[in-house]
Amino acid sequence: MTPPIAAGVIGLGVGERHIAGYERHPGCRVTRLADFCPDKRADVASRHPERPISADADAVLDDPEIAIVSIASYDQHHFEQVVRALDAGKHVFVEKPVVLREDHARIVRDKLREKPHLKLSSNLILRRCPRFRWLKAEIEDGRFGEIFHIDADYQYGRLHKLLGGWRGDLPGYSLVLGGAVHMIDLVLWLTGDRAVEVQAYGNRIATRGSGFANHDLVQAIVRFESGMVANIGCNGGCVKPHFHKLEVYGTAASFVNRLESAFVYRSRDPGMEPEAITEAYPGVDKGDLLHDFVDAVIEDREPEVGVDGIFSALAVCFAIERAVHSGRAEPVRSF
Repeated sequence: MTPPIAAGVIGLGVGERHIAGYERHPGCRVTRLADFCPDKRADVASRHPERPISADADAVLDDPEIAIVSIASYDQHHFEQVVRALDAGKHVFVEKPVVLREDHARIVRDKLREKPHLKLSSNLILRRCPRFRWLKAEIEDGRFGEIFHIDADYQYGRLHKLLGGWRGDLPGYSLVLGGAVHMIDLVLWLTGDRAVEVQAYGNRIATRGSGFANHDLVQAIVRFESGMVANIGCNGGCVKPHFHKLEVYGTAASFVNRLESAFVYRSRDPGMEPEAITEAYPGVDKGDLLHDFVDAVIEDREPEVGVDGIFSALAVCFAIERAVHSGRAEPVRSF
């Protein structure tokens, strides 16, 4: 019998949920954990006493028995840890964003070209949402006609996380890379279209007077190869619960997401009731992509969230960041 693949997890906030995701796969076992915070280590150790927990990520990255590394550390550590894991010949599942800088994204992409046998994925979990999977199937079946406009907004609803904690402490924390990336990936995945140019605006009104040093609101207009135009944004200061606003407009139907249910309009007749879509939203857990990722490693194939999709979404993120700071339209530079 083939022994299970050994996985290690760095960062035990959301990373603790990675443990369950790996352990649900019969061919994988989590053998080592790491987190710099002593209180977090003690807390997680109380639930996982059988797993060694280290203060230093090196214990995971340098372990020759570990084949898969989950990186769920703070964003500013992702690049170094991803590069070290790839250089050590390990497959990598990393929380978004993979990196914080455009030049770092190019370095990671080039390393993956040099080591095509290694798998990398990221936790762009909205692809697993049952409601959005239903929508993608409808679009692919042609039931929406030609998509000409999408309005997608990452409504954070967690302003306290920008005002305190590591996000508030990180110089220039990007809500685009940390939040809007979900909506960007969702738009790219739903349509299969390629973004070519971005114009964007932002403000800091909700965090004015705090130490938060970047925009807490960003709204971007994204032009696509097909001619489709999307509004994609992130709203850090909204006074409402966390939500993924999504409206999709095709020549044959329109989709509007709401918390309780979504609605599809198939007629412009005001007397025609929209169709209620009751598939679950969000209906996903942070570890749900890991079973497929382990399968991808075993079967030597691309994971559900693959390298091309990850770097396409990052390219749009970086174009938005450039546009919001330059005040000009910016091209989307592919990796």
